[in-house]
Amino acid sequence: MIINKILGIFSNDLAIDLGTANTIVIARGKGIVINEPSVVAVQMTRGGRRKLLAVGREAKEMIGKTPESIQAIRPLKEGVIADFEITEEMIRYFIKKAHNRSSFIRPRIIICVPYGLTQVERKAVKTSAMNAGAREVLLIEEPKAAAIGAGLPINDPQGNMVIDIGGGTTEIGVVSLRGLVLSKSIRVGGDKFDQSIIDYVKRKFNLLIGERSGEEIKITIGTAMALDEELSMSIKGRDQVTGLLKRIDITSKHVNEALSESLKEIVQALKEVLEVMPPDLAGDIVENGIVLTGGGSLLRGLDHYLSSVVKLPVYISEEPLLAVAKGTGKMLEEMDLLKQLQLDD
Repeated sequence: MIINKILGIFSNDLAIDLGTANTIVIARGKGIVINEPSVVAVQMTRGGRRKLLAVGREAKEMIGKTPESIQAIRPLKEGVIADFEITEEMIRYFIKKAHNRSSFIRPRIIICVPYGLTQVERKAVKTSAMNAGAREVLLIEEPKAAAIGAGLPINDPQGNMVIDIGGGTTEIGVVSLRGLVLSKSIRVGGDKFDQSIIDYVKRKFNLLIGERSGEEIKITIGTAMALDEELSMSIKGRDQVTGLLKRIDITSKHVNEALSESLKEIVQALKEVLEVMPPDLAGDIVENGIVLTGGGSLLRGLDHYLSSVVKLPVYISEEPLLAVAKGTGKMLEEMDLLKQLQLDD
């Protein structure tokens, strides 16, 4: 224990929001030092090994544009490690970049994970980080981190509800007295929104578009509700009938149709949590409303859409993209609180 305290003085402890879409790293006393896509580009060698080429933004630029010998890999799918080896490489790269030097002392790392992870999946996250150079790895669940990052009074004896819509999962949690009273995790998030748009364009217009185009459409004209003034944009792809390149116009109404099923899944999960909520907590939620965090909360009109369905006030947190990371980072400064909130092994 004494050795750990001494090591803590000399090492740069890190908090990592290891997201499906983006990884955010916070260093103690420095704030956010890394905010990059969770993408790794590798080149296949003649011996069948994978050589690291790029990580983060540079790697994301390569998605859909690489020659056969190069792969742009997203090692996390739906909040879970899909490629163990590449995840290790990515974490190692970010640790080294965060320290901006080779550190003799291995850092202690806090990692935020989805609520619904199995014990095996949690162990995989911890093992990846340990193999990548961590001295100690502590895990905290996303709904807790999101609530802390959104500034909700988690210490108080009252219920506060948060919905974090990330790249791979949607996390719903009710927090009171530092604990998760109710929670639910579903594997619906920004990635599924993108894929729904890609599938819709293929089905409706016989046009094949890529992952980056799906994301661009979502950001530019995506909406959870019908708009008074429809938005539109021009998109390019390959006609799957003629095989020729083609440009078409797509509207916000089309995107709303494309996203309808994914949004219904989020609503259903929210209703399931509300239906089992104790009466006293329910009164708190009626009073306090629901707070949205995560990149998915930025979808136009999502707060109004959810509010209209469940008949409760719904608010988007300040800096929703950073809420989980900021909540995880706060644990670096309050290790006693972390020990009460962290997941058991």
